[in-house]
Amino acid sequence: MNRVSVTIAVNGQPFTASIEPRQHLADFLRETVGLTGTHLGCEQGVCGACTVEIDGRPQRSCIAFAAACDGSSVRTVEGFDDDPTMQELREAFSTHHGLQCGFCTPGMLITSRDIVRRCGETDERTIREELSGNLCRCTGYMGIVAAVGSVCRGKAPQVKAPPAATPVRAAAVHLPEPAMAATAPRSAARPSAAPAPAAAAFGASAATTAGDGAGWTAIDQSITVAATPDAVWEALGDVRRVASCLPGAEVETLEGEALTGRMSVRFGPIKARFAGEGTVRRDEPARTGRVTGAGRDSGSGSQAAGEVVYRVAAAERPDSTTVAVTIRYRLTGTLAQFSRGALVQDFVRRMAETFAANLSASLAPGADGIPPQAVKPAEMNVLAMLVSVVAGRIRRLFAGR
Repeated sequence: MNRVSVTIAVNGQPFTASIEPRQHLADFLRETVGLTGTHLGCEQGVCGACTVEIDGRPQRSCIAFAAACDGSSVRTVEGFDDDPTMQELREAFSTHHGLQCGFCTPGMLITSRDIVRRCGETDERTIREELSGNLCRCTGYMGIVAAVGSVCRGKAPQVKAPPAATPVRAAAVHLPEPAMAATAPRSAARPSAAPAPAAAAFGASAATTAGDGAGWTAIDQSITVAATPDAVWEALGDVRRVASCLPGAEVETLEGEALTGRMSVRFGPIKARFAGEGTVRRDEPARTGRVTGAGRDSGSGSQAAGEVVYRVAAAERPDSTTVAVTIRYRLTGTLAQFSRGALVQDFVRRMAETFAANLSASLAPGADGIPPQAVKPAEMNVLAMLVSVVAGRIRRLFAGR
């Protein structure tokens, strides 16, 4: 089984270990380092129980690969014993009865400390929104909100940007490699720092690239646009026009094949605004193209990388065009849970349908070429789209009875 060597500074102490590429940071902290203050709840990045600090920012350790944290500085709940703000929060949680079973408390405390230091004195509504990514089954949140509010009171924001990562080149603690279980070996996905090339030719099958890196997901989708192939191919060459057809997308600069832009996403109380850069390449004779890019949301610390390969061809209906699309992507950080599960495929299909409808509208005779989303840019509301997807599944389920 392939293994990788990582060195991670945990609570100021460097640890070096040989691990499987698929091991999550939470498992590394609990099983390899032996710090069990980090609790595992949903293991999908939703409940917040496993929250730790990675390079100064709260992150979900159950959806962060330990291999991706190589060279980073991680701080767990055990590492805040000498922190004045954390000491205030612990006392406030006790005073205001902000804990019962205590399972969510380590993650709650780390998130609460970030709120105090980043927001300073603030109102209850802001505290509730900031805490919305940490779930508690016991308290009803009243005591937790009161505790955070009491510590925030009278304080000014203390940090504006995450501190630099703690160097981990010091003499590290070398952790023993765990004994291998006496079972048949399982293949482990190898980590990948960037998307692998789609194929030698843009229009090659996506099967040649799917699943060739840890954490990557590949989805094939075919959309139909109510316009001629010539018109669709020309429209897809206008990157700003294409972006205007996708809610939340915005192209900032475009120079040759290089571009920079933003993508706004909202999932319930979680808001993300990915800023990044990418490249656009097109093969005129084959009518195929490829768009690659990567970006980061400074608020949640989530990172995204992706690749879209498309081919334009005439559809069966007159004056219609089929665009075959392969989407490959990887999310890390708070939003990584949205890349999991079967629902994401339905979500991507719904998003593709929205894009196709907007592109068709922009190409309709007499249209000004600008769909409604481009007039007033909006965030992509992931929660609303997923609710719509689930509702559609339920309707199909009952219709089949």
